[in-house]
Amino acid sequence: MEARQIPQSEADLTAPTPQNTPAVHSTISQLSRPQVPDTIGEDEEEIPTIGSDAATAGATANLANHPLLASLVQSRLHGLVGRSSGYIASLPPTIRQRVDGLNGIQVEHSKIEADFQKEVLELEKKYAHKYQPLYERRLQIITGKIEPSESEIAAGIKAAEEDEDDSDESDEDAEPRPPRVPPTAEELAQDPKGVPQFWVTVLGNHPGLSELITERDQAALKHLEDIRVSYLDGKPGFKLTFYFGQGAKEFFENTLLEKTYYYQDEVGYTGDFVYDRAEGTKIDWKEGKDLTVKVETKKQRNKNTNQTRVVKKVVPTDSFFTFFSPPSPPSEDDDLPEDEQEDIEQRLELDYQIGEDLKDRIIPRAIDFFTGKALRYEDGVGEDFSGDYDDDDDDDDDDGDDDDDEDGRLVVPGAKKSKKAPVPPSGATPASHQDPQQ
Repeated sequence: MEARQIPQSEADLTAPTPQNTPAVHSTISQLSRPQVPDTIGEDEEEIPTIGSDAATAGATANLANHPLLASLVQSRLHGLVGRSSGYIASLPPTIRQRVDGLNGIQVEHSKIEADFQKEVLELEKKYAHKYQPLYERRLQIITGKIEPSESEIAAGIKAAEEDEDDSDESDEDAEPRPPRVPPTAEELAQDPKGVPQFWVTVLGNHPGLSELITERDQAALKHLEDIRVSYLDGKPGFKLTFYFGQGAKEFFENTLLEKTYYYQDEVGYTGDFVYDRAEGTKIDWKEGKDLTVKVETKKQRNKNTNQTRVVKKVVPTDSFFTFFSPPSPPSEDDDLPEDEQEDIEQRLELDYQIGEDLKDRIIPRAIDFFTGKALRYEDGVGEDFSGDYDDDDDDDDDDGDDDDDEDGRLVVPGAKKSKKAPVPPSGATPASHQDPQQ
């Protein structure tokens, strides 16, 4: 019987290294559901046998019609997770001894694998220093302190034309490109300096981050000048630093905001670093400018005097800047309801995914997110696979509103809408996904 490969879950994330980056992420939602006919004719009636597809489909249909029974079966199955089937214990002593020896070999393999991950992390730190001069020059161009050199412009034009040529090959109706005309000295003098709103556009073109950015956030984020990543000394982890210009002083006193992600010292079962926790900068908001809260106004009437009064209440609201106040992982002593614990775990995973994406994708390829080129590589489908798939337009938004969602979130033209942050192609494994039995 041919073994079936179990698709990787979206939550089953990989280490922050390119060595084990999957090309495509499969999700359980992509699997088709069993099709059970409503009636079976006498001609096509078939007696299902144990283990056959018909028997499996019939059992599934029966469970679907009896939710209480399905719940009972599900709870029993959960109780079996991690339990031994008894097969190993039933083996002869000589074979069990050999199995123990194989486990000993695996222990040595895990030690080497842990050393490998630590050396990869050191290699990432080494090359992070080599990237810094490029990031510094990128910052100076974005802020208008310098202009790009002729060689940089020529290399950028060549790369853009090659990308356009690749797109034109798949689009027979593509119109010819107009020739590029360099700006005159007068145009350079009149135009605004640098690339205005570069980073707010970059973040808005990321499917996950665009869900966090609201209209109110844009006014502050347009003053974001740079985002850098640095690695921690003496411990596994990294720090994201957001640099803001003086215009952000309208909202908060901070000139930079930091978010630090910590990994556990030991690698996990899969040989990857395990995500531990995150800490963010406390934002010193100006009075009345806190973008993470909103003021609700309600009128109350006194039953005795019939007089009314206006009551104002400050309540939390959606904002990109809640990114700097990450949720704390629940401890073993916390007796939380299951739904509340699941909500915290989902928020932790979303926060972790966004941090990994900023480190591994957005900061290194910011210009690709600014131009929209990076969107071609979302959902795990890259350039190499584009010829094998047709675009599915069934889920397009037909309401014609390209500016904002109903909840006030920013929608950048050309960006995909997403319910949650996509699974990053790299990153440390969350602690909640470390148990191999699960």
